[in-house]
Amino acid sequence: MTDVLTIENLSYKRNQKLILANVDLTLAAGKIVGLLGENGAGKTTLMRLITGSAQGNGTITVSGTTTPAQRKSHVSFSEQLHGFSKSTKLARVVSFYQLVYPDFDLKRYQDLAAFLQINDDLKLSALSKGMREKFIIALTLARQVELYLLDEPFSGIDSMSRKKIISSIIQWTPENATLLISDHYVTEIASVLDEIVVVKDQTIAVHRGADEIRNQTGLEIEDYYESLYEGGVQHD
Repeated sequence: MTDVLTIENLSYKRNQKLILANVDLTLAAGKIVGLLGENGAGKTTLMRLITGSAQGNGTITVSGTTTPAQRKSHVSFSEQLHGFSKSTKLARVVSFYQLVYPDFDLKRYQDLAAFLQINDDLKLSALSKGMREKFIIALTLARQVELYLLDEPFSGIDSMSRKKIISSIIQWTPENATLLISDHYVTEIASVLDEIVVVKDQTIAVHRGADEIRNQTGLEIEDYYESLYEGGVQHD
């Protein structure tokens, strides 16, 4: 199995403050991976570094490409649509994505929009937080790339819708693509995860398979994750 992401000796400072240090990580193709860590641990920063929207020291390779410009064509990141005015209709945002991203699959977006009950005639200002996040998920997954980064994608979505999306996330992820999800709802996403990556103490403290954790520790993913902060489990 080929590797879709390789990070070597990555570090990042913001305003002279060290956010990430000595980060090494390799993700294989075709995996769903949970990116876990406390608020402020550096999860979003790590995703921004992968996409090239932030610059650090070290090497990041996505599908064999290393420069930020090259990596962008292989990564779809759940952008928060800050560049659009509130009066912009969703259909205009979709048209923009088609123009900017040659890999944007309109049919795939339309299928996702139908599944998530998104109305393209609405303006961004008319969207609830949950519907806005559903729209971002649809835009992100509609691209045909090798690596998808979803940064806290479910925080504003109601519980029933969240469970529906999570349970079907595999069908919306192209075969051999890897999905990296940063999320607080560890229990709800655990069932679809192949691996977890934990950001702790400014680096990758844990990268383990979900089944390996269950088999070797006897713990569910959330319990194992919580134990890392209680000193109950040695991480490696």
